[in-house]
Amino acid sequence: MPELPEVETVKQTLQDLIIGKKITDVVIKWPKIIKSPDDSEEFRMKVIGQTFTGVKRRGKFLKLLLTEDVIVSHLRMEGKYRVARSDEEFDHHTHVFFKFEDGTELRYHDVRKFGTMHLFPLGTEEELLPLAQLGLEPFSEQFTPEVLKSGFRKTRRHVKTVLLDQTIVVGLGNIYVDEALFKAGIHPERVASTLTNNELVPLHEEIIVTLKEAVEKGGSTIRSYVNSQGKIGTYQDSLFVYGRVGLSCKRCDHLLEKKVVGGRGTTYCPNCQKKS
Repeated sequence: MPELPEVETVKQTLQDLIIGKKITDVVIKWPKIIKSPDDSEEFRMKVIGQTFTGVKRRGKFLKLLLTEDVIVSHLRMEGKYRVARSDEEFDHHTHVFFKFEDGTELRYHDVRKFGTMHLFPLGTEEELLPLAQLGLEPFSEQFTPEVLKSGFRKTRRHVKTVLLDQTIVVGLGNIYVDEALFKAGIHPERVASTLTNNELVPLHEEIIVTLKEAVEKGGSTIRSYVNSQGKIGTYQDSLFVYGRVGLSCKRCDHLLEKKVVGGRGTTYCPNCQKKS
């Protein structure tokens, strides 16, 4: 699933491709992608005639800003956007087409059909689900070590599970939680409330640094991720633990191990990330 760096990269490329383009028609071949309004035809009729005015990101969600409304889009496992000429071929995994006056169109492609789109009046989207339940952006001034401490204080859940749930800080998924925990020297099965101030400060720092580095490299291309111009990210070449089970730790040479934490496959170094 694309995480903050991948979604940020898609946002940046879409800004160059769709802002200022007026929608003349919408073709929806898989209506279940449209979650709000309930009727996909109502979604279609509302966006026709509007112009894309901006693209923003909130956690792992894209916000496609229109003249009057906003499309809140989650790519889930395999979702991709690309701009193509209307006469270009497409396959059966292309499910939504936003057609423009200039003969191009924004296409949404999703092999697994897990992606979602919600349409809200512009300015109300942060007050409604799915965005209303989200925590702080990791690059915001409000995200501090004290925020982590407060969020961890009363839970008995593992630190990895808490970081994945998006209610304290957004944008982290399996890849970047594993990476940040490794760099901070914290075992993924540590109970979050047991972390000390001396552990919270480096964890906070590594969350920010890891995500910023990944954004700079266009995210991690693992399996099928590409940005909206078909380019792959390169951060996977810098990964310390994710996807490297059975290989040597880049810091201590110990073999990396993998276990399931909170239902997610988790790679870590048992030497650098001691449980107690």
